[in-house]
Amino acid sequence: MAYWLMKTEPDTFSIDTLKTQGVSCWEGVRNYQARNMMRDEMKNGDLVMIYHSSCKQVGVAGIGEVVKEAYPDYFQFNPESHYFDPKSDPDNPRWIMVDVAYREHLPLVPLAKIKARPELSGMPLVKRGSRLSIMPVSENEWDTILAMAGREPIRGY
Repeated sequence: MAYWLMKTEPDTFSIDTLKTQGVSCWEGVRNYQARNMMRDEMKNGDLVMIYHSSCKQVGVAGIGEVVKEAYPDYFQFNPESHYFDPKSDPDNPRWIMVDVAYREHLPLVPLAKIKARPELSGMPLVKRGSRLSIMPVSENEWDTILAMAGREPIRGY
């Protein structure tokens, strides 16, 4: 099992939205490095920290679980979609998505507190210039952030 952090803007899609839906496709990833991680490394059962970005209270807001591995992001083929990509070929799709299930809310762990922890200084999230919407999280980083939320380590649901 691996651990991940997935950024989302809560005005568009939040941990509350995921809870309401139960399971949702994680569409719209249009960065090759993030796509490659989703395609090549994310597996069923991997756990995900849902991170709220571009909002007043930026930080880790909850936990999800990958429940369907990479498959073509069908929004890339819809000309009416914000995620439409006219260069993507249905026979060789450029973009993929995974399905994520809601597991639980966490008390918000703010980015400022994450940045203040020396043991989290190696996370891509806190490195200057890192803007990936999907990033790996080590087991130690995972446990540290959960502890910051007052939660015991989680190894599966």
